[in-house]
Amino acid sequence: MKPVPVTWRGLLGRATVDTLVGVAIATGALLSILLFVTTTYFTILCLIGIGFLALPYLTAAVRRLCDLNRRAAARYGVPVERPYRPEPQDVERDIVGWTRRCKWILADPATWRDLLWLLLNCVVGLTGFVPGALLYYAGEGLFLACGLWRPLADDGQGRWYAFVTVDSWPAAFAAALAALVVFTGWVFLGPLTLKGYAYFVRLLLGPTRRSQLALRVRHLSETRSGALDIQAAELRRIERDLHDGAQARLVSLGLQLGAVERKMSRDPEEARLMLRQARTSSVQALRELRDLVRGIHPPVLAERGLPDALRALGLASPLDVTVVADLPDRMPDPVESAVYFTVSELLTNALKHADAQHIEVVAWCEDGTLHTRVTDDGRGGADASAGSGLEGIRRRLASFDGVLEIDSPQGGPTVMKLELPCALSSPKTSSS
Repeated sequence: MKPVPVTWRGLLGRATVDTLVGVAIATGALLSILLFVTTTYFTILCLIGIGFLALPYLTAAVRRLCDLNRRAAARYGVPVERPYRPEPQDVERDIVGWTRRCKWILADPATWRDLLWLLLNCVVGLTGFVPGALLYYAGEGLFLACGLWRPLADDGQGRWYAFVTVDSWPAAFAAALAALVVFTGWVFLGPLTLKGYAYFVRLLLGPTRRSQLALRVRHLSETRSGALDIQAAELRRIERDLHDGAQARLVSLGLQLGAVERKMSRDPEEARLMLRQARTSSVQALRELRDLVRGIHPPVLAERGLPDALRALGLASPLDVTVVADLPDRMPDPVESAVYFTVSELLTNALKHADAQHIEVVAWCEDGTLHTRVTDDGRGGADASAGSGLEGIRRRLASFDGVLEIDSPQGGPTVMKLELPCALSSPKTSSS
């Protein structure tokens, strides 16, 4: 993908958003003080049993604040995973279950790291005010340079700004230059300040090496179960298609040939007609077998690779599909197959449910990851949690450590983003 050119309008827009994010982070730092004191107090009260009543509610609030800061860190290129242990299942809704939940909270090392983060964030989080302070100070200098210095100078004292006493127009001009420097600092230093804060968040709120291994084991267990379910469902589909399609047609072909053998001597004309019907049945059985094989691994994917396979999907769709592929010549077969069938299913969903007219499929490789974006102009509202096939796609991609991101507001457009790690074997690319 070609890099998007940076413009001053884009920089100013980004700096404005960074200022708002910084204010939100600093506000969260002030909230950290209250949460740290309250959570610590009720944690101590757990020794005598009273704290168990409020601890789950406070922990939920703390983790909500931590998650918001993890999202802010991810915005600045520092992704932070949630390190918490899985919540116990089937917890009773009584005092025993409530106690089990509290023990689960207190036994999780991430709970104590959250408390440490709350304590330190009371100070470190205030750096979020830096972009806003720079913007305010730049605005103050510009207002002084525009003539606000004159009422102050009339009172016999000028205003001190950036090592300059503003009591004349030359001093005001110097203050304006200093304000422009501060304004430039606001544009460029704000993101750096917030990125530094993002590393602080990852240091304390990210998973440790031990918790990473535990999360990895849990992820592999879940994806293994999902892969086995998908494999079992695929085998059942193949068995059903064979039984209801090609197998039934081949059985019928055998019966027809037996009838031809009996008719050959008594009614040759009828036998020839039945032979033509048997030949038609054999052609249909062969076509069904080819369709079945194509559903397992499409020939175009095996022979020409993923870019041409995606273009073939676009040509076969009744919708207006644009395919842009910037991919290596070949990638691992399981990765290509997963992307191919995922895109195929997304195109089918857009045709059946989204009422779309145009679809754009973009695929590219970056930093060892295969990115695919499918955008349609349909009515939107796609939701993986509604029991649709999107959850099955997520499970399929999870088997390859892949993810599916869905952005589908009501009214559209719908954007599906796929990311799969892949081992690139060739530096050559093909594009369209």
